[in-house]
Amino acid sequence: MHHHTDLQHFRQRGTLYLSAPDAAELVRRHGLNRCLAAIAANIRDDFRRWTDFDKTARVASHSRDGVIELMPVADAQRYSFKYVNGHPGNTRFGLSTVMAFGVLADVDTGAPLFLSELTLTTALRTAAMSALAAQTLARPGSRVMALIGNGAQSEFQALAFQHLVGITALRLFDVDPAATAKLVANLAGSGLRLTVCQSTAEAVTGADVVTTVTADKAMALILTPEMIEPGMHLNAVGGDCPGKTELHGDILDAAAVFVEYEPQSRIEGEIQHQPADFGVTELWQVLRGERAGRTAADQVTVFDSVGFALEDFSALRFMFDTATALGLGERISLIPQLDDPKNLYGMLAAPGASAFEARNRRLAA
Repeated sequence: MHHHTDLQHFRQRGTLYLSAPDAAELVRRHGLNRCLAAIAANIRDDFRRWTDFDKTARVASHSRDGVIELMPVADAQRYSFKYVNGHPGNTRFGLSTVMAFGVLADVDTGAPLFLSELTLTTALRTAAMSALAAQTLARPGSRVMALIGNGAQSEFQALAFQHLVGITALRLFDVDPAATAKLVANLAGSGLRLTVCQSTAEAVTGADVVTTVTADKAMALILTPEMIEPGMHLNAVGGDCPGKTELHGDILDAAAVFVEYEPQSRIEGEIQHQPADFGVTELWQVLRGERAGRTAADQVTVFDSVGFALEDFSALRFMFDTATALGLGERISLIPQLDDPKNLYGMLAAPGASAFEARNRRLAA
């Protein structure tokens, strides 16, 4: 990252703003698979320097119908946060269950360099994170994945596993057949072999990897012990808040469990009902070679994914760099541009023109 240039651009032209349509255009231009690979590479790089970051579990505000969360993280150069909600009933109102935006800022000055949509970007980073974990933990040669939950995240998971892990066949199940039909239509032409199943048990039969991305805000037992085959890798994505899990506790007892940031996963993850001394490994330790991943071909591995702020930092970094390179997004006056930074009151004096616009006119002349 070019800290000096980023700050220069901010001073001259304001905060770079990437809207949801601009983010979609960025992904179309750069290519979805290239985006997934680049975000996964950023996450790997950032996780490998885990100790450089000031980390905290996300701040959650729970209400009757959902949750609103803030997810901050910083290293010595950059600070980021994500604002994200989870309201499972939202589709009734024509709103997404999950909506998000975020900021990437300069630590030395506090300047908000980048304001970005993060709903689409979160789906990308979650899929990239899942694929990175599976690259690290799943049996080499894994080709068949069961995908339980075929909603908003499912295509991204499918394509990340196809291109980053080598999955060639998907076995699909959702309680809503329309969601599965949507997924099948969206993946037409992907080259993935798709099998629509009538139950979770049918879908997981013979799978190397099982990915669960269900949206109920409930203790939904999606996977039970009798469904689990030796050597499976379980990618549990859907459970991500207190009281919301997808795996039967006995599965965890018999498996090697990997998490992102243990203090947060203890509150929100599949492990929330396990005793405090239940052993887990943080994935960064495996990526750095400090702890073992899979230790045997017949071992069951679980990635208990809840989403951690550092992944959003990695994704924001990618979106900022790529938007800048492609000339996407627009510069906005999120912050006053003052000729005299001590004279904020002076902003009110010039009718019809901010100091920012006035200065731009001077520069243009």
